[in-house]
Amino acid sequence: MAFRTTLRVRFGDEDHARIVYFPRIIHFFHCAFEDFFDHQGHPYRRVLDEDGFGWPAVHVETDFHSPIRFGDDLDIDVSVAELGTKSATFVYEASVGGRRTASARITVACIDMKTFRGVAIPDVFRELFSRHLVEG
Repeated sequence: MAFRTTLRVRFGDEDHARIVYFPRIIHFFHCAFEDFFDHQGHPYRRVLDEDGFGWPAVHVETDFHSPIRFGDDLDIDVSVAELGTKSATFVYEASVGGRRTASARITVACIDMKTFRGVAIPDVFRELFSRHLVEG
């Protein structure tokens, strides 16, 4: 089952065309990634600073379906498409009022924050990710 969070689109997120500037959408997906941890008992700051695990993006694929504008409440569904030993691929589906706006597949690697080397995903996060694993 997907995790859902909602973000309010701010004035500064738009470009001159009065739609959300496309790099901001990747930022929104990262905000949803942080919420994914925060709202499920693993504050992202603690994961980084105390638990010592980072999750840098190593591959990003994004599609833009329809404009997002200032004032929109952007619903973002987050699920896990692939769960490897040291990496996971997250799927993001963004919508406004049920209208599909953007989607992405973002692969993150699990790293030790002290060495910046890849490490196996700890069991506690593997279990968290597994709860949101989707078929296909």
